Amino acid sequence: MFFDQQTIKEKEDYVLLLKVVGSLSKLFSESKTPYLYYRAAENIFCKALRAHNLSRGDISFDAFKGDTGIGLKTFTHGNGKKYEKIAEFNKDIEKFRYLDEEGTMLKIAELRNNRIAATERAHGTNKMIYHLVTRKDGIFEIHEEEMHYMDIETLKLDKKKTTDKNIFFKDKYGSYKFYIAKSTLYKQFICNNPIAVFNVEILDDPYNFLLRSEGANYIINEREEQFDSVFLPLYSARSGKVEEKSGLNQWNAGGRVRDQDEVYIPIPSWIHKQFEGFFPYDVITDEKESFTLVLPDGKEINAKVCQSGGKGFMSNPNRLLGHWILRTVLQVPVGQLVTYEDLDRVGIDSVLVTKLDEYKFKINFASTGSYADFEEEYKK
Repeated sequence: MFFDQQTIKEKEDYVLLLKVVGSLSKLFSESKTPYLYYRAAENIFCKALRAHNLSRGDISFDAFKGDTGIGLKTFTHGNGKKYEKIAEFNKDIEKFRYLDEEGTMLKIAELRNNRIAATERAHGTNKMIYHLVTRKDGIFEIHEEEMHYMDIETLKLDKKKTTDKNIFFKDKYGSYKFYIAKSTLYKQFICNNPIAVFNVEILDDPYNFLLRSEGANYIINEREEQFDSVFLPLYSARSGKVEEKSGLNQWNAGGRVRDQDEVYIPIPSWIHKQFEGFFPYDVITDEKESFTLVLPDGKEINAKVCQSGGKGFMSNPNRLLGHWILRTVLQVPVGQLVTYEDLDRVGIDSVLVTKLDEYKFKINFASTGSYADFEEEYKK
């Protein structure tokens, strides 16, 4: 499995960081079971095992490394059989609101599979796993299992368990439940064969430990650099649509001969005002400087803010970004207009752009509604 293939140092660092964080459990709880916040688990995994952190994009993977996409989970072990959340479908509720139990099951499976497929294409992965850290009294266990597409042919309702609140079903790979009120899909994880087990010594007085300089040095021997990020829509924020002659359909605009893959990603004007200096673009002089854009698979391309008012950015040559979005991820045929429905089909309508330095940025897809939520929180 994935964990066994990592270097000895990476595995040792990972276990050490988990132990340190687990030792501080009494900051949060008096339980004998060590506490591990899921965001901390994600960050520790990516830092120690040198994986790419995808958790902010709210897509099917929380991380990836090489050709492997990874879903990360942490939960109390209990009897080793736990249902844990793997996807939310709040933005898709109209697609199954009036369906019966079997129809809902099939629609959720379709949506889930479409999301996974798009995430795989975006990151160039061909393997998928779940990496699990389960917690017992004084112990962490590491488990791994394959992540599968939901098998439509073998999907079957469990009518004995299904209620007016939860729809239970299974396929040849596993068991699931769909919590209707929250539009949330859960998968049952069976954790009876750990690949690693280690003790966690919970400190009686974590506050005293943190106040000691050696404690701080023990935990933070290398500060994690924080980067600024913004969400951008893959549609027109004004109309809520993918316009026919701009954005992802810039290839269809008139005025000159255009490449069939020419696109730009819209930058709403408030972004430049609220996050002035985020992009190498001067809002007063309209001066634009080139920068490096890192795609999810690690490929680096040249890009630049474009058009008057800096209303978007595109790659140079302009076909590179468009080919990745239109042909690789969305799989839209050449010459066919992109619609919001094409985005909705794979559960994405935004991108997350993270600033690594003044002239280097990375980009990844974000789930449906990500830009709308970002705008609601930050636009003044």
